[in-house]
Amino acid sequence: MTGGTDKLHWWQTRWFVVAAAIIAMIPLVWPDVPPLVDLPGHMARYRVQLSHGQYPWLTEWYNFRWSLIGNLGVDLLIIPLAPVVGLEFAVKLIVMAIPALIALGFLWIAREVHGRIPPTALFALPLAYSYPFHFGFVNFALAMGLALNAFALWLRLARTGHLELRAALFVPIGAVIWLAHTYGWGTLGVLCFSAELIRQHDLRRDRSGVIARWVVPWFHAVLHCLPLVPPALLMVLWRSGHVSGQTADWFNWRAKAMWVLMILRDRWITFDIASLAVLLLVLFKGVRDPNIQYSRNLLLSGLFLAAVFVLLPRIIFGSAYADMRLAPFMLGIGLVALRPKPGMSMRGAAVLAVGGLSFFLVRIGGTTISYWLYDRDYDRELKALDHLPVGARLVSFVGETCYNEWKMTRLQHLPGLATVRRLAYTNDQWSMPGAQLLTVRYRAAIPFSHDPSQITTSVQCPREWWRPIAVSLARFPRRAFDYVWVIRPPAYDKRLEAGLIPVWRQGNSALFKVDHSVPRAQLSPRDLGPYPELYQRIQVMVRRTS
Repeated sequence: MTGGTDKLHWWQTRWFVVAAAIIAMIPLVWPDVPPLVDLPGHMARYRVQLSHGQYPWLTEWYNFRWSLIGNLGVDLLIIPLAPVVGLEFAVKLIVMAIPALIALGFLWIAREVHGRIPPTALFALPLAYSYPFHFGFVNFALAMGLALNAFALWLRLARTGHLELRAALFVPIGAVIWLAHTYGWGTLGVLCFSAELIRQHDLRRDRSGVIARWVVPWFHAVLHCLPLVPPALLMVLWRSGHVSGQTADWFNWRAKAMWVLMILRDRWITFDIASLAVLLLVLFKGVRDPNIQYSRNLLLSGLFLAAVFVLLPRIIFGSAYADMRLAPFMLGIGLVALRPKPGMSMRGAAVLAVGGLSFFLVRIGGTTISYWLYDRDYDRELKALDHLPVGARLVSFVGETCYNEWKMTRLQHLPGLATVRRLAYTNDQWSMPGAQLLTVRYRAAIPFSHDPSQITTSVQCPREWWRPIAVSLARFPRRAFDYVWVIRPPAYDKRLEAGLIPVWRQGNSALFKVDHSVPRAQLSPRDLGPYPELYQRIQVMVRRTS
């Protein structure tokens, strides 16, 4: 690859690997709360988890029950960390570790497969900040970071001939990753099976016959992967009965194409799509460039992940975006599968390495600026909590549009921080039995008791449960709430604030105290836009939810 020398180049050294992991954490250094869409809602659950027995009102609002489910990564890690450094800083430390783990995993896999880290592997590093991570799927992202490193260990133990040790280690390793998040365990199984299949095939390459060379390797690969199977029994127990959840939306080709297009989606559409184009061009070079080739081992792993991505529905067991989550890692494995062919000049390898490092630094720089801007938005909106009493019954309405805009506000679950900081009730919690440890039990708040009742729009959006702001303000059950927090809502008629006393305003965001002695405003057609048929549909919805 580099002219026959055994000298390690700068991108192949341990100090570079450590530096890459540190650089991967930079965007998360400044924000007090990592600006990930779902994370504040998860943090509210952690607060209830840690304080459920201390405050009786939390017990009235939420049901929290420990159970063995494949979605407990951060939920477990905050137990030892939060008492030492506080909940918010504990979450920040854990989330900061996730991009570092993903970057380390990609580089370690490349090292084990290619013998040394090829310069092309550096192009995979920005995938530590992919769309699923920005969305706040932190248990999933943590499990995937662990799975990548576990796969590298699997490869290393096979390379060094420690197969019995590997079998013993991967029983607990598989269980731990399943406990962090089921998808991580599933991805690890796909990667390990594909790698073992190649190894078993290579062991029999001198044999003749289709059975010996192609069928027997599949059988032996299955046997070697049996240590990863035990969590499947836990999966059956977890997803049986009333917690099985819906599995739907198969072969949605339009959505799958969008997930690939949005792999690096963050803030600036031109920047993000251009960056994706760079990665796809690097993959294309592996096909067309005579100086670059794919590893058979990782190429098969990438193809297996691609097949899983195609076959996965959008919703599995009630959990949405199942296929979307896999897209960045499918691309990442494809990138680390690339390597220069033997005989490539040192100059050519160095140019690739500089290009990969430059791409990584540019993406990290853009993400750092983006997170700083999101953090400013968080700070502005969270000033409302200075005026909210502890234990308040709070209903929140966060403005959204009907369009899938590239730049997300990341405010959709910001009300969760009212639970974190003020032990307040918020209506943005998910309430899916079996999917997580917390469910909502505050019946007086129905139908504004849980997600997505906090999302509000100017009009009724097609195929969405979100309510127009006028409906939300006019129809929330006032006896169930003491305060209303509107966060960048769409424009609305101020008469809908009847009985709402402002205690804080900034821009179009506000915190109100509910005056229960004043009757609510009545909806009229002008509150819902110029379309009379829309008004009629909204009135039907209001009657159903009142």
